[in-house]
Amino acid sequence: MADTLVIVESPAKAKTIGKYLGKRYIVKASMGHVRDLPKSQMGVSIEDGFEPKYITIRGKGDVLKELRKAKKKVKKVYLAADPDREGEAIAWHLAHSLELDMDEPTRVVFNEITKQAVKEAFKHPRKINMDLVNAQQARRILDRLVGYKISPLLWKKVKKGLSAGRVQSVAVKLVIDRENEIRNFEPEEYWSITAHLESHKKGFEAKFYGRHNKKEELKSEEEVQELLRQIEGKPFVVKDIKKTERRRNPSPPFITSTLQQEAARKLNFRAAKTMMIAQQLYEGIDLGKEGTVGLITYMRTDSTRISDTAQDEARSYIKEHFGDQYVPAGKRTHKQKAGAQDAHEAIRPTSVNYRPEDLKKYLSRDQLRLYRLIWERFVASQMAPAVLDTMTVNIEAGDAVFRATGSKVKFPGFMKVYVEGNDDGKKDEDRILPPLEEGQTLNKKEIEPKQHFTQPPPRYTEARLVRTLEELGIGRPSTYAPTLDTIQKRGYVALEDRRFVPTELGEIVIELMSEFFPEILDVEFTANMEEELDHIEEGQTDWVKILDDFYQGFSKRLEKAEEEMKEVEIEDEVSDEVCEKCGRPMVYKFGRYGKFLACSGFPECRNTKPILKDTGVVCPKCEKGKVVERKSKKRRTFYGCDQYPECDFVSWDKPVPRKCPKCEGMLVEKRSKKGTTIKCTDCDFTEEVK
Repeated sequence: MADTLVIVESPAKAKTIGKYLGKRYIVKASMGHVRDLPKSQMGVSIEDGFEPKYITIRGKGDVLKELRKAKKKVKKVYLAADPDREGEAIAWHLAHSLELDMDEPTRVVFNEITKQAVKEAFKHPRKINMDLVNAQQARRILDRLVGYKISPLLWKKVKKGLSAGRVQSVAVKLVIDRENEIRNFEPEEYWSITAHLESHKKGFEAKFYGRHNKKEELKSEEEVQELLRQIEGKPFVVKDIKKTERRRNPSPPFITSTLQQEAARKLNFRAAKTMMIAQQLYEGIDLGKEGTVGLITYMRTDSTRISDTAQDEARSYIKEHFGDQYVPAGKRTHKQKAGAQDAHEAIRPTSVNYRPEDLKKYLSRDQLRLYRLIWERFVASQMAPAVLDTMTVNIEAGDAVFRATGSKVKFPGFMKVYVEGNDDGKKDEDRILPPLEEGQTLNKKEIEPKQHFTQPPPRYTEARLVRTLEELGIGRPSTYAPTLDTIQKRGYVALEDRRFVPTELGEIVIELMSEFFPEILDVEFTANMEEELDHIEEGQTDWVKILDDFYQGFSKRLEKAEEEMKEVEIEDEVSDEVCEKCGRPMVYKFGRYGKFLACSGFPECRNTKPILKDTGVVCPKCEKGKVVERKSKKRRTFYGCDQYPECDFVSWDKPVPRKCPKCEGMLVEKRSKKGTTIKCTDCDFTEEVK
């Protein structure tokens, strides 16, 4: 008979842990939080020391009823929610709802869901950590104060349905600030000169560096033409050659933010999708005869620390599969980022012996792709550095100096397994120069001058915005994905080509908040508040005092805003489109997924339709309609005929506005990690895009 009840958050986690613990344990799921602040009112008594008023979440009554029933049948109850502030708070709320003794050691935590880790954790239960709970309560109440005090003000002065939040407001301001940089950017002209040279019948490129060993920038065509006249007829002679050996160390194993960034770069995953799949890998996957196994450690962490056991296992694996030379001399440690809480290990496989190729039949395509990323990053992080031979060659043509650089991997080290991606999508490739000697005269093939213009800073992708929030110390691992989701749901930003663009609504709200609540948008203030929450968690600061200190200034600003904030009327931008249902003009609106068209006769006419981007290609099927860009239900871009449903032509690949030179068929862009290729849909014609 079972004599112990264990409560976790999810059924998947319950299933995995139940198999490890055996028949003496009943494992139930609370399905997340069971209590929270009410939605219909603020639920915080400011006069009574910010006392929160918690109620049972709608729909959780039956869950609690089942848990209370199970509690009566056992002698002991353990609370095994996730090992973070949120998990500690869930355990505390459960303890209150089930009337458990707070002085009893009912809390069990583990960083990975493996048989060994789970059984070991149950040998060392502890009391609920009230410092962790209070840190979570402080964040929740702080966000409730900001949201429930500023939001009604925005409803009255701007538009119903708006909301304001600490972290989300700063995120929107970052997007707006970047957009203003782009708007105000003035491009500057500059030129490059590339010499196409040859040695021993092998061609290579050298770029103009400067004159008399001083770096020089070419700002105009006149300067370029003058330089070309000076070097005309001059021989290109190798002046000096510098060879060096460079060691390159691997990236550390993933933390939450770097996992989200790399999954965006390499897998094209949104932050929310990355965390959802990581949760599945953490909670457990059915591996057939082996049963359900948690494949990765806890995925909400800001620490790059790795346990000794995991390091030893990785070193043994590397030695066996790659050889002694790939194992570093000492155990590898990675520097922690400033302010890291270091509560949990980095994100890693629970066992390096669960190789991605062995798990193909058990994982979905996306689960396998994310697991492979985590596995490869971890293994590479424990490997020897790569060694590269680099060569820098200065070549003189009269007074002008051209420079050629080359590199070759001498020893791949960790690069044999994994190389970190970058936001530009560029790959590290060998650039091998031909054999060269000092004093050697080179064969000049061509001199290529090229005009360039400086580019504005890029708009934020999800990965870039997460990285910026992390660098500024805003938010914590558990907040990044929900923050990005919220600012889109509220219509403050939209995604265009996977990059954030502020909406007019977002700009108006942030402008008003900048005037009346500058501290909410102040990066330093928000980062300091995160540190204060960390201090509460560490037991160094009283959580009520933090809330009181904040509210003193905040309440005064609220009073001022109530009196002085002017009402703002947002006028809809009128389009050239006419509503086919009522004949009135269509206007542009912003929704969760960006701009769309709506009838100006709302609410009498509720007609809406997407904004279709014309590709400039005539539909190859009906030859009447135009091929336009559309979005699937899962927000994936595809291309279809604008005569739908009369014509059902669709293509996942972007059509090219010219015909195949070989058969007059439709050309499409095929994109891969290696680059873009143009292919014909009717014949074998292909064309590489540089």
